[in-house]
Amino acid sequence: MLQTLWNSRVNCIAVILFAVGFATLLLHRNLFKKILGLNIMDTASCLLLTSMGYIEGRTAPIIVDGVTDVERYGNPLPAGLVLTGIVVSVSVTAVMLALTVKLYERYHTLDLDEIYMIARQEEGKEGEK
Repeated sequence: MLQTLWNSRVNCIAVILFAVGFATLLLHRNLFKKILGLNIMDTASCLLLTSMGYIEGRTAPIIVDGVTDVERYGNPLPAGLVLTGIVVSVSVTAVMLALTVKLYERYHTLDLDEIYMIARQEEGKEGEK
């Protein structure tokens, strides 16, 4: 009973975190804030997967003392998915930050609307030539 209550609380926190990240992603124009929102969403999904995969009273699936009973060990799949998700998230964040730095060097702003307007002006100037 207590475990179910704990899991429901953690799941609610994960959903709230995901909503905060999604709102940040949608409502802010700053690219850096959008990247932070995406990372919050990723963290929420990792938290949700971790809480769903946890089973109280079970241990890591490492055979000790020859005990091979399935009921004693937890499922390693959620942990593997979370680790893979973290690696992918770090890689995607690194690429997004590198592109953000390049955009800032070119346009001297991180506001998406300003970048779009400057790019349209540059496109218009090249079309006149």
